[in-house]
Amino acid sequence: MPQSEIVLNIENIDPLLFYGENNVKINLLKKAFPDLTITSRGNQIKLIGDKKDSQEAKSKIEWMVKILRDTKELSVHAVEDLLQGVNPYSNKIAPSENKKVILHGRDGKSIYAKTKNQQILVEAVENSDITFVIGPAGTGKTYTAVALAVRALKNKEVKKIILTRPAVEAGESLGFLPGDLKEKIDPYLRPLYDALDDMIPAERLAQFMESRVIEIAPLAFMRGRTLDNAYIILDEAQNCTPVQLKMFLTRLGPSAKAIITGDLTQIDLPYHQKSGLKDATYRLQNIHGIKTVYLSREDVVRHRLVKEILKAYEDERMRKENMAFSESANKTTEEE
Repeated sequence: MPQSEIVLNIENIDPLLFYGENNVKINLLKKAFPDLTITSRGNQIKLIGDKKDSQEAKSKIEWMVKILRDTKELSVHAVEDLLQGVNPYSNKIAPSENKKVILHGRDGKSIYAKTKNQQILVEAVENSDITFVIGPAGTGKTYTAVALAVRALKNKEVKKIILTRPAVEAGESLGFLPGDLKEKIDPYLRPLYDALDDMIPAERLAQFMESRVIEIAPLAFMRGRTLDNAYIILDEAQNCTPVQLKMFLTRLGPSAKAIITGDLTQIDLPYHQKSGLKDATYRLQNIHGIKTVYLSREDVVRHRLVKEILKAYEDERMRKENMAFSESANKTTEEE
């Protein structure tokens, strides 16, 4: 096999950001090309081995440099995707599209839509009063919704933020959980707290919570209220019944905006109960001012394996549906 030696000089790049903590990213590269000798020192990387492998590794390194220069970050997730042949910009917002920052969170961190569908979500929320967001776990539904609400509060577009979820998950009952009411419901609302923690300094968040500028409560607490001059987020709406979701939607005052998020593949309601989210998106699809945005596993921004896990479950669901359809078709044929 023809051997080659390639020396790459990584100019104007912070080696720590490029190599990763404890060289985790360069070690991923070495693992992907086990027959190459890859050595790195400072801003120089040397590749020795088969010419074809060397050229491919060189291409991956150039992509890594491009991502870091374009986005000012290079996650381990991005490197893993790149080494598996995934186009790093396939469903991401390219640098040329001028990523629109939603807001700056704690420590000045920029929070922005990371995929094209997330950008569609941002635009939908900006141009409608009620937005349904449907997609699998890890697609940034809740996080993006909370970021938009916090931005509206900071810009004084609303006077308060109301975050709510149905306290129904995996068959658990509040009555069997220890503690007072707040301690019982807090575990259900934790994802909302986590998102807020990322965007608002702890002391300021505590002030907002104490003054009820930001209110987090289970869905049952919305009954009988009129919610106005507020940004309202209903999370995990797939676990609402049609009656509950109707109740929520009819709470909105004239100056309110609402985002309803959910994952129709994770319905925890009893088998005989219909999901209000599925019902509402069907009933309300043609009403002006209401939009529905769908996210897919391509929008997952968690660990790369989350995409594979979602695909495995989706494939199994499709297999069962096809089997059920075939059995139904065979039964109909026999009866004829």
